[in-house]
Amino acid sequence: MTFNDLQLVLPIQKALQNKGYIQPTPIQQQAIPYLLQHKDLLGSAQTGTGKTAAFAIPIIQHIYQNKQNQQEKRKIQALIVTPTRELAIQIAENFTAYAKHTDLRNAVIFGGVKQTSQVSLLKQGVDILVATPGRLLDLMGQGFISLKDIRYFVLDEADHMLDMGFIHDIKKLLDALPENRQSLFFSATMPKQIEALSKQILKKDYVRVTIKPQQATAELVDQEVYFVTKNDKIKLLSDLILKKNPASVLVFSRTKHGANKIVKLLARKNIKAEAIHGNKSQAARQKTLKAFKTGRLQVLVATDIAARGIDVSKLELVVNYDLPNISETYIHRIGRTGRAKESGVAISFCAADERSFLRDIEKLIKQKIPQMLNHAYHDDSKELPPLKPGGGRRNPKPKSASNRSHTSRNRKRH
Repeated sequence: MTFNDLQLVLPIQKALQNKGYIQPTPIQQQAIPYLLQHKDLLGSAQTGTGKTAAFAIPIIQHIYQNKQNQQEKRKIQALIVTPTRELAIQIAENFTAYAKHTDLRNAVIFGGVKQTSQVSLLKQGVDILVATPGRLLDLMGQGFISLKDIRYFVLDEADHMLDMGFIHDIKKLLDALPENRQSLFFSATMPKQIEALSKQILKKDYVRVTIKPQQATAELVDQEVYFVTKNDKIKLLSDLILKKNPASVLVFSRTKHGANKIVKLLARKNIKAEAIHGNKSQAARQKTLKAFKTGRLQVLVATDIAARGIDVSKLELVVNYDLPNISETYIHRIGRTGRAKESGVAISFCAADERSFLRDIEKLIKQKIPQMLNHAYHDDSKELPPLKPGGGRRNPKPKSASNRSHTSRNRKRH
């Protein structure tokens, strides 16, 4: 199948040709035909599967065709709500690219910056609005945004909305939306609270599209795991960067403090890196992202929440400096390399207390990650506590509260 088989209007076909898109991804193949038929949709898909185009293209086509027929005054007809500023900006950029040959306008609003320029755009009139929940509710409360004309509603990254404490905000938004609308709901995972929320949003005859994790894990990504002590991780990271000298490296830290520390320690090795996380100002985050995307910054260190929306072509190397304690997060992370038929490498560092995380990840992706044992900082497994068959260590220390909890403190920043 090609995009030419999806019965898209000529302006969209031309825009996709400009982008070099030929064959739709699995989620695009499955979702676009249903969405063009105005069906509600529940999508289970990870980052890197092409879901933004899957919902953006049908929305642009619907609004474009309605405008051609009715010549209506410009008003907000589509609302896309997403948890982070970076992801909101990325989605808005995609809408701009796909609607390049139409007269449709989109705007993106988010917190962390003054609202003046965003309000100015809204006053000029927009067809499509991409927003984070906090700033959206704020501008609605001030009377700058009305949702009464919304025909298309997209809730993206719903599970991360839950992680970041936005569920109550989403419920407020639902009360302000007209009932007669097409709704799209995307979430990588489906815990009970997310399932319940989807039923409040979608019509009973909704279509479900699921892209399984193993499908989302790019086939062209070479995965490796290095056993290393916590203290030797920075030595191993700097050695790998200096030896491989990749053009772009995205390093994942589990915490904001950890991200800052990695940057400082790399600097001692004369490796320039910058961090991106919720404590950074919006201006600083955008400056860092731009430098990374344009190749002026080789190493970017990020937390999982802040990394949402990072889409860098030809990203060579992803490093899991800290293994995630949520297995699905591993798939989100490594899916950022090996995109668009480009090869990529995903390297994971595994300390003694992360062995159970590794077992859970391998169980999820249904494969053993190749172990790289021949390196200067190898942590001999004989020194590690024995693993139980289920992946957990015997007599483990009591676990602290889930690392998800710290994200709720970032809520106001988004």
